Amino acid sequence: MTAHTDTTPAATPDPRRQPRDFLEHLYRAAVRRALPLHTTAPFLPAPPRGRTLVLGAGKAGGAMAQAVEALWPADAPLSGLVVTRYGHTPPRPAGLPQRIEVVEASHPVPDAAGLAAAERIMALTQGLTADDLVLCLISGGGSALLTLPADGLTLADKQRINRELLESGADIAQMNCVRKHLSRIKGGRLATACAPARVVTLTISDVPGDDPSVIASGPTVADATTCADALAILARYGIDVPPAVRAALESGALETPKPGDARLAGHAVHMIATPQQSLEAAAAAARAAGIEAHILSDEIEGESREVGRVHAALARAVARRGQPFARPCVILSGGETTVTVKKQPEGTPRGRGGRAGEFCMGLAEALQGQADVWALAADTDGIDGVEANAGAFVTPDVLARAHAAGLKLPAYLSRNDACGFFEPLGDLFTTGPTHTNVNDFRALLVL
Repeated sequence: MTAHTDTTPAATPDPRRQPRDFLEHLYRAAVRRALPLHTTAPFLPAPPRGRTLVLGAGKAGGAMAQAVEALWPADAPLSGLVVTRYGHTPPRPAGLPQRIEVVEASHPVPDAAGLAAAERIMALTQGLTADDLVLCLISGGGSALLTLPADGLTLADKQRINRELLESGADIAQMNCVRKHLSRIKGGRLATACAPARVVTLTISDVPGDDPSVIASGPTVADATTCADALAILARYGIDVPPAVRAALESGALETPKPGDARLAGHAVHMIATPQQSLEAAAAAARAAGIEAHILSDEIEGESREVGRVHAALARAVARRGQPFARPCVILSGGETTVTVKKQPEGTPRGRGGRAGEFCMGLAEALQGQADVWALAADTDGIDGVEANAGAFVTPDVLARAHAAGLKLPAYLSRNDACGFFEPLGDLFTTGPTHTNVNDFRALLVL
């Protein structure tokens, strides 16, 4: 599958004869709905009297920049810089001139390239006037890609803190609260640096609730969280910061711009794609094939494996008793689950996998080989954690095939090793970067 280049709907696979292909078809529909070229035009402002500067960060950054280039008037000035994840810059369409520079950096742990990009972005804000427009393109992943450590923090400090947050089980709002207060660009600071220019933010949501202050740690949006909140989260998960930084947090010296800040007056934020819209697109694709679809929620959070077990209980009830939904049907959900990485004995290989794979392991274990239940869980950006796969399939015979191959699911769950479990079974789902990101996609087909 090449979701980043194939935007034309394919023929719908028969869900009864080709259940895996049908689930992939629903995923394609969800991703297609969130592609920037399809969603940007209604939200573009008119060119200003002055110049238009485009700044941005996120996994969809390259595709968002190309959409703006394609839609912006050819005779209107346009320039800027956007940072995206390595390998996530889409192929440039023939004949489309490049007016916005796109650079790549590391995700989910920041690197020197992301630091350099953030420094350049902040430098570009110098000299802006009230006649100028800053168009900010923000999508998920921007927290890591747009890294500019607060005074007293080094890049190595930020890398360590990021790793510990990612493995702690903290949810995305908690992680981004900390990130905002340890940054010189997040939490509304990029927008205040653009004053007195007008700022219009176009954003693709990858967070439960679609809160723009959480997406990419809200570099252009006022922040209601506080230094005290950040300290409480660091304490809860046992994450250390240098003494000088702790003192700055305790004194409030690292506080972010708050709602009502005059420097943010007149700024606008437009949500151009959301998880709910993508789930509705998948539901419409299912119904077009004669399969009823039910969207549980686009805001589901919690430990990935436990969320998988809850989904399994629901699917088993549908398969066995036709409750609460009649079969055949598709059960859809989104959101952002978490994986608390368990410490392993010295010398134990580190598990490979992300939220989607962990969900699938919990789902498979709890389904207990339930007949007529098929599932796909995948990240809509095409990357599950840091691996090459987007997610994984669960089939009615997955446990039987695993047993025949000598794979013991509890052992793989204990070390968070979804890739190690699903890869030898041929059940990994690999798409490559999709160039958008509306977070987790989960579809259970009950026949």
